[in-house]
Amino acid sequence: MIDLPLVARGKVREVYDAGPGQLLLVASDRISAYDHVLPTPIPDKGRVLTQLSVWWFEQLSPVLDAFGATHHLISAADVPADVAGRAMLVRRLEMLPVECVARGYLSGSGTKEYEATGSIRDVALPPGLVEGSRLPAPVFTPSTKAELGEHDEAIDFAAVETAVGASRAAELRDLTLALYGRASEIAARAGLILADTKFEFGLDASGGLVLGDEVLTPDSSRFWPADSWAPGAAQPSYDKQFVRDWLTSPASGWDRVSPPPELPDDVVAATRQRYVTAYELLTGRRFD
Repeated sequence: MIDLPLVARGKVREVYDAGPGQLLLVASDRISAYDHVLPTPIPDKGRVLTQLSVWWFEQLSPVLDAFGATHHLISAADVPADVAGRAMLVRRLEMLPVECVARGYLSGSGTKEYEATGSIRDVALPPGLVEGSRLPAPVFTPSTKAELGEHDEAIDFAAVETAVGASRAAELRDLTLALYGRASEIAARAGLILADTKFEFGLDASGGLVLGDEVLTPDSSRFWPADSWAPGAAQPSYDKQFVRDWLTSPASGWDRVSPPPELPDDVVAATRQRYVTAYELLTGRRFD
């Protein structure tokens, strides 16, 4: 048990008060999809999310420095023993009410919106794109930050300006796309396509911009193997799309209204392997 006051419990993480200006962020093995927390955990998922985030914070530091920003990680070592490997000691922030999404490829909800409107929110895209198409340039497509059990809603840039001010909105857009660009280059060297990802930012006590939450994990990003990329259909992936696909297949029998079903053993094992593979390919380290 963690002998600290619980601040919040999300779909995947618990957040604890770790003293003045600090929080303990603990990742569980829970997995969510379609705004539901599924009843079946994915073994080792919490460790993958945490250790991959720690690695990415280091990789992204040059970009953050260039923007005069930082990240929230203090330590992944100075944490309680019973959550070691899946917990981070981080700075307490005033989180901004926007999820900063960057897309370099058309996929998921972005494809549906494009097929209906030819754009994603206020970002017009050229005709002829299909599921999996590479976009002419990465785009910023933010969304709201929903409470547990509620649904994130895509918003246009004007809504971000209303929420945080015009100057801060431009800073969020530019930094999000710069971080995506850096991460895409790193992923490409590992033989992966970073199709899209989301970042969350907060402000420190002096008003400085800080990258928070987790970063560039299979929970918050789509990673595709580059050698099998073929626009026109759903791509093989190293993320939780495998779970989403099973949940919407006839095999699950789920109506997306009632509580979600237990995941079969083979889906659990295959999902765990995808998370571990993403970690190993990106970092060049063996997960154990």
